[in-house]
Amino acid sequence: MTQTKTRAFACPPKYYQGPGEMANLRKYTKDYGNHAFAVITPHFYKSLSEELTGIFNADGGTLCCEEFGGETTMAELTRLTELAGKMPACDVVIGIGGGKAMDAAKYVGIQLDAAIVTVPTVVSTDAPTSALTATYTEAGEHAGSLYYKRNPDLVLVDSRIVAEAPVRLFVSGMGDALSTYFEAKAHVDSGTKNRVGEGYQTTLAAMALSELCYTTLMREGRQAMADVAARRCTEAVEDIIEVNTLLSGIGVESAGCAGAHSLNSGFSAMAACQPYTHGEIVAFGTLCELVLEDWPEETIEAVLAFSTDVGLPVTLEEIGLSAGDEGSLRQVAEKAGTTKHIVAETVPTSVDILVDAMRRADVRGKAWKEASQRC
Repeated sequence: MTQTKTRAFACPPKYYQGPGEMANLRKYTKDYGNHAFAVITPHFYKSLSEELTGIFNADGGTLCCEEFGGETTMAELTRLTELAGKMPACDVVIGIGGGKAMDAAKYVGIQLDAAIVTVPTVVSTDAPTSALTATYTEAGEHAGSLYYKRNPDLVLVDSRIVAEAPVRLFVSGMGDALSTYFEAKAHVDSGTKNRVGEGYQTTLAAMALSELCYTTLMREGRQAMADVAARRCTEAVEDIIEVNTLLSGIGVESAGCAGAHSLNSGFSAMAACQPYTHGEIVAFGTLCELVLEDWPEETIEAVLAFSTDVGLPVTLEEIGLSAGDEGSLRQVAEKAGTTKHIVAETVPTSVDILVDAMRRADVRGKAWKEASQRC
C-alpha cells in the first residue's frame, strides 16, 4: 500500500469585498481590538488618515496612522515597528495601499503579536492574503521574503477604490495571477511541498481555486480591464479583484510558486527591469515557464492572446531587456536558479536552459505580436 502524505491549506479567516467597504473598517476590526496602528500608502495618507481616525474615535477606538516610506527595506520595517510599539496596547495593525504597504503592516503585526488587517487600494499583486513580507534593498532589488506562521486576520477590499485606480496596476495584478495555476500545477506534478507551515502536499481545494483563478481570468479579464478604464465597478471587475487577491493568494501559498516567480527574482535584479511592475515581469516569466515545460500549443497561444489583449509583456524588450544581451540573460538565470521556487519545476533548469527558455519565449512573443498587427 502506498503511504499518503499530509495535506495542508491556508487562507485568511475573513475576506470582505465590495463598493464602499472602507467605511466598515472599524466595524470589522472591532472584534480584534480597539487600538489600531495603520500603515498607509502616501497617495491615500492625508485623506484616509483623517477620515478613518474620526470613524475610530467616534466608535470608542483609537487609530494612529503613519505614512509608508515606499520600500520594505529592513530599516523601514524597523521604523514602523518602533512607532507602533510606542502605542499603548496596540492590538490591531492595518496596512492600507499596495502590496508593499500591506507587507510592512504584516511585519509590524507579527512583531507586536497584534491582529493583522490588509486593505488593498490596488490589486496589482496577491499580497493581501499572504503570510509573508517581501523585502527589498534601497535600490529596489528583491532581497528575500520573510515567512510567517499566520495569514492576515482580515482582508478588506473596497472595490470602488480599486476600480478608480490606474488601469496599469489592475492589469499588473492579472499578470501576477496569470502564473498561479501553472506554478501550482508544477508543484503538484513535481511533488514539491507547499508554503503552509513546514510545507505539505497541496490540497484538491488549492488546485481547484488555482485553476478557477486562470479560467476566470481568461473569461472576464478583458472586459474587466475595459470597465476599469471607464471607471466602472462591474461584476467583471469584482470577479477579477477576487482573482487578483483571494484566488491567486491562496494558490501561491497553498500550492506554490515555480519558474515564473523564480525568473521574476532574476529580472528584478536588473536595473533595466526596474520601471516594470511585479505583475508585468511575472507575466513574461509565465510565458517562459510554459515554453520551458513544453505546454500544449493551445495553452501557450491562449496566454499570448490574453497578454497582448490586456497589454502584458510577451517579449524581453517589453521588460527592458534584449535577447542579444547574453550577459544580462545569464545574470537573470543565475539568480533564478538560486531561488527556493525553482525546485518546483518539472524539468531541468540550468543557466543555459533558462536562458534558452527566455529566448524562445521572446521569439514566440515577437511572432505573435507581428501576426496580430497584420490582422
